[in-house]
Amino acid sequence: MIAAILDQDLLQPQDAEKLVGELAGRLRAGQIVPFVGPGAAELSAPSVPLTPEALAAFFGTKVALPRRAKGNPWSAAQHIESFKHRATVTALMAEAFAAPVAPTPLHQFLASLPLPLIVDAWYDGAFRTALESRGDWGEVQGNTRAGIGEDRWYRFYSAAGEEAGRADAEGWKTVLYKPHGGVIPAKNFLISDADYVEVLTEIDIQTPIPDVVKDRRTERSFLFLGCRFHDQMLRTYARQISKRSAAPHYAVVDPEKLTLNERRFLASEGIVPIALPLPRVAEILIAG
Repeated sequence: MIAAILDQDLLQPQDAEKLVGELAGRLRAGQIVPFVGPGAAELSAPSVPLTPEALAAFFGTKVALPRRAKGNPWSAAQHIESFKHRATVTALMAEAFAAPVAPTPLHQFLASLPLPLIVDAWYDGAFRTALESRGDWGEVQGNTRAGIGEDRWYRFYSAAGEEAGRADAEGWKTVLYKPHGGVIPAKNFLISDADYVEVLTEIDIQTPIPDVVKDRRTERSFLFLGCRFHDQMLRTYARQISKRSAAPHYAVVDPEKLTLNERRFLASEGIVPIALPLPRVAEILIAG
């Protein structure tokens, strides 16, 4: 029933393109937060893993994984952490994302705007590269608490890649938020089951989400670009990061690939599906 309802609610292509054109204006006005997943980086055909499944497969080429961990990067990383220590997980993640990811025109366009907040939901460094010509931005990354004595949920970094503080973040024109961490500038990764258990015990009360992100999402809608919601972890993060913002939200989707869980998620969160290819959406946004 949910699948049928969503299919009925899909806009016709011409109406979807008109909606994207309207969202382009709101984006330029800073009224929308782009939430960018790894699907956006696919447009530059990089050599790094661009899906959770691809990342799990990468782990499988390095370590023999039990059946329960195959296809699941969080469980695969936990297995490696349990038997080969955390340093091995960090080293493998750094290896997986060592190749630079060239920013796509979509990355470059979003980086050119004085957006209050950009959410980058993958581990590559494409957005940092896209933003490097600016000096009025900074980054906050999710941080594992697996280290001995580590009590921080996240870390701040300046445009130059130097560690910064909460007060610095308040003055940044654009905050790049990488909730899962990133390979640059300091190899912070949330990846194992243990990492996420720490976060998920408190994410409903928003403790792991930086105050600067909470402040800047207020009264703004979210536009999900290059994202999938077929994994419970991905759905939880999307729901909690966009919490207490301004609905409705929007997501570029491929109806042929949507799982039942994704359809349920879109319906339950009131997310308007835009059934257009991401390259076409990028063209319309850039043309503005």
